[in-house]
Amino acid sequence: MTVVRYEPWALVSRLQKDIDRLFGAPQTTATDSGAWLPPADIHEEANQFVLHVDLPGVDPKAVEITSEQGVLSIRGQRDETRREAREGYRRVERVSGEFLRRFSLPESADAQNIKAKSVHGVLEVVIPKLAQVQPLKITVEAA
Repeated sequence: MTVVRYEPWALVSRLQKDIDRLFGAPQTTATDSGAWLPPADIHEEANQFVLHVDLPGVDPKAVEITSEQGVLSIRGQRDETRREAREGYRRVERVSGEFLRRFSLPESADAQNIKAKSVHGVLEVVIPKLAQVQPLKITVEAA
């Protein structure tokens, strides 16, 4: 089964961009619309959840991670780099600007002990699990 991202306004957005280009309006990028969403991988281990977010070119000091009311938020910014412009054309493929990702934490997450580190442009967030209370087994004695 193929998973397809449903974007109901994609056609309208493309039409708007074509009309803007026709009438000479300045081109907008994903940065202008705040559409940069760094990709993330999440996996669960026996005693923790691990989140990897690709943030190449982002200074780790420019990343803010907060946990509030069961939601983990990762906010940051990648500064704009020098862009190449020659003979009337411009090529821009890497998106810069602000980003915000939010993830719902499961009830078993220990939000007080979340740790994060950045290595080679990959942010790793480790969310430990709370110790599960095991049900107490009570034996019935014969009277």
